[in-house]
Amino acid sequence: MTINQQHFSYSREKGIEIPIRVVAALISKDGKILLCRRAPGQKLEGFLEFPGGKVEARETDQECLERELLEELGITTKVSKRIAENTHHYEHLSITLLLYRTRIVGGSIKPRVHDRIEWVHPSKVLNQDLAPADIPLARIIQSEEFH
Repeated sequence: MTINQQHFSYSREKGIEIPIRVVAALISKDGKILLCRRAPGQKLEGFLEFPGGKVEARETDQECLERELLEELGITTKVSKRIAENTHHYEHLSITLLLYRTRIVGGSIKPRVHDRIEWVHPSKVLNQDLAPADIPLARIIQSEEFH
């Protein structure tokens, strides 16, 4: 699977690329973790990811994640502890991806940006076709330190 780089935007300051801050949710249910597949036509189409999005100006990580999950999945959530972080460099974009433990408090999942959701056992997460930036986070989830 190839990544369509032309859709990416990035921030540069004095010729140095500044990573975009992106937050993601670790949502679990019945011992499984929620992953969402990017729909055709979307950035990173076909890849599975932890749901979330880009932090906007004057927005905390928690506010962003709660907003993104409501917009993209139709659920209200409570964001708690940050459990992992990864800075990933794509060809035309760098992101710092922060994973937060998140709990669904209302609504039922109705994907709007993704074409499929999957509940995956933590031991099987790395067997999935994950977005490149999500892979190091999945390794942390599988590690003994996480449990």
